[in-house]
Amino acid sequence: MKNKSSIALMNWLQPKPETVLLCDSSAAASEMAFMLNGEWDGCNSLVLPKCDKVAIEAAASLLETSWCYQNTCEPVLIRLEVDEFLRRYAIGDRFFINANLRCAQLSELCLENIDLSYAKLNLANLNSTNLSKANLMATQMQSANLSGSNLSGSQLVRANLSGANLSDANLRGADLSYADLSNVCLTGADLRGANLARTDLRKTSLDGAIVE
Repeated sequence: MKNKSSIALMNWLQPKPETVLLCDSSAAASEMAFMLNGEWDGCNSLVLPKCDKVAIEAAASLLETSWCYQNTCEPVLIRLEVDEFLRRYAIGDRFFINANLRCAQLSELCLENIDLSYAKLNLANLNSTNLSKANLMATQMQSANLSGSNLSGSQLVRANLSGANLSDANLRGADLSYADLSNVCLTGADLRGANLARTDLRKTSLDGAIVE
């Protein structure tokens, strides 16, 4: 039987679990990684050698950023204000992974090449917005208004668009595989070259849609 000192030594030698955090922007993640001696992944998450919640909260407060643990069941960040979101996009930030933009008013904007994968855009207004070549993988966009939007070449794999309005949207070359498009309005939408493999199209309106 192992004595207590042997058990303690074995526990000490075990690799310590790393802590992965998500921030509301890549700039904040970079600064927090520097302040907490962590490793920035180049996007909006960072890896810390240990979990010190007091230090994390202090750093986040100084940077006026919100954060959450990546390994939670459904990590949700504090809602990102539209003005701050647009400011960061204007200065070159393109990584808004897991951003909380529910109900945001984002119509008639240019957001091409943006990374909004896993973001929350439920009920958001994206009418006539340019989202060409955007990464929207697994994004939550239930009941969002995307009418007249440009989603050409965008990645929408596993995105949830149930109940969304995509009338007259440009979806040419978009990857919609495994996406939920149930109860979606696609009237007049351009779907030429789009990947619809295993896409849920139950009760979807395709009147006047262009499909090849």
